[in-house]
Amino acid sequence: MRDQGADILLVEDNPEDIKLALHALNSAGLAHRVHVARDGVEALEFVFGAASDAAPAAPKMLKLILLDLKLPRLDGYEVLKRIKSDPRTARIPVVMLTASSEPRDVMRNYDMGANSYVIKPVDFEQFTDLIRDIGKYWLVIDHAIDREAG
Repeated sequence: MRDQGADILLVEDNPEDIKLALHALNSAGLAHRVHVARDGVEALEFVFGAASDAAPAAPKMLKLILLDLKLPRLDGYEVLKRIKSDPRTARIPVVMLTASSEPRDVMRNYDMGANSYVIKPVDFEQFTDLIRDIGKYWLVIDHAIDREAG
C-alpha cells in the first residue's frame, strides 16, 4: 500500500488520534496526500520499501513525518533513528507527536534529530488546531531549505 504521491506520513496506532489528525489536516486543505502507518515497521516499509522487495526502493521524499513515540512492533525512537541516519531521508522534517512529557523523552528525540517535539493535547479542539498548525507550518510556511536537493 505505497501511495507514491504522499506529502505527509502520519505514524500513529491510536484510531481516534488518526481520525482527529486526518480531520484537522483535511480542514486545513492538507489531507489529500497523507499516508497512515499504524506501527513503526509499516512506517519504515513505506519510506524505504518492504524488506522483501527484490531491489531496495529509493526512499520517498516526504515533506513531513508526524511520528508517535509509543508504537507497536518498532517504537518511534527506532523509526526516527533510521530516518535521520540515512542521508537520503535525513532532511525530511520529523515532528514527534506524543503524549509523553518526560524531559528525557524530549531530549532523546532532539538528540536523535527530531525537528520538533509536540505533546498531544487531550482536548479535541486543541488537538485539531495543533495538527492543522503543524501541517501549515511545515508544508506552507517553512521554506528554509530545499529538502529534496542535495
